Amino acid sequence: MEVLLVSLLNGLVYGMLLFMLASGLTLIFSMMGVLNFAHGSIYMLGAYFAYESTRWIGFWSALLIAPLLCGAIGAAIEIWGLRRVHHNGHIAELLFTFGLVFIIGRSVQMAWGMLPMPYRVPASLDFPLFTLYGLQFPAYRGFMLLISAGMLGGIWLLLKRTRVGMIIQAALTHPGMTAALGHNVPLVFTIVFAGGCFLAGLAGVIGGNYQSTEPGIADAMGPIVFVVVVFGGLGSLAGCFIASIIMGMVVTFSVVIDASIADLLRPIGIVPRSDDLLGEILTVPVARIGALLPLLMMVLILFFRPRGLLGTRDT
Repeated sequence: MEVLLVSLLNGLVYGMLLFMLASGLTLIFSMMGVLNFAHGSIYMLGAYFAYESTRWIGFWSALLIAPLLCGAIGAAIEIWGLRRVHHNGHIAELLFTFGLVFIIGRSVQMAWGMLPMPYRVPASLDFPLFTLYGLQFPAYRGFMLLISAGMLGGIWLLLKRTRVGMIIQAALTHPGMTAALGHNVPLVFTIVFAGGCFLAGLAGVIGGNYQSTEPGIADAMGPIVFVVVVFGGLGSLAGCFIASIIMGMVVTFSVVIDASIADLLRPIGIVPRSDDLLGEILTVPVARIGALLPLLMMVLILFFRPRGLLGTRDT
């Protein structure tokens, strides 16, 4: 019971961190149809900007400054990059954002080096929120849950209950009519892309000291975020949220499960042979293949439901 509850809490925290990062990518794709390969790199920039801001003016200021810097970079990318290659189709957009991954990665290495940065949890949140079975649940993780829940509510209200949200959705579905009504459609797309990068930067501020601020975080978080977006359904914010929680739980629980598939088959009389490839695979503990489970789940969802859980577009 202790392991179950602790794993549930840790899985929820990790899942909400995934949602914070994946929500920006989902917003960009649902509004613009652009699958931004560099989204994980923007997350990394948010963590590094937060580290520098924390050194000089404190963590609470970094919560605003780092995401704004990431949003400004996103606006520059859309204006001087994506807008120019947009007319060449989605392949050109994908290649452009894929190239940004290497540019941003090398720039970070040149500026901050290869070693992890000492980006710490702020002292004001460095205390146990409560104790469960003798294990302390950090207040900072509760803060992460609060911020991610606020982000979910804020995005939903913006898109569904404000005039700005209606203009954004109208610019996506009927750009010509929206422009005829006097709205600047290219500016709307710039704001959407910058907003998605702002959310990625905010996730970097929150997640940079939860994980580790070093050049490998983009490579670590980028693939799992794309798995979340594809599994939940491209363009669906609700699907993104559900998939984030599922993947967070899967990754967290897989770490503590020492059993294998063969252990589950033995009670029903099936004993895999250990001298063939299939038998060896079935006897591998789940903890050793935990990192592969989200990828396997993505393959399965693409096979049985290509649109994802709640997707509105074909993947």
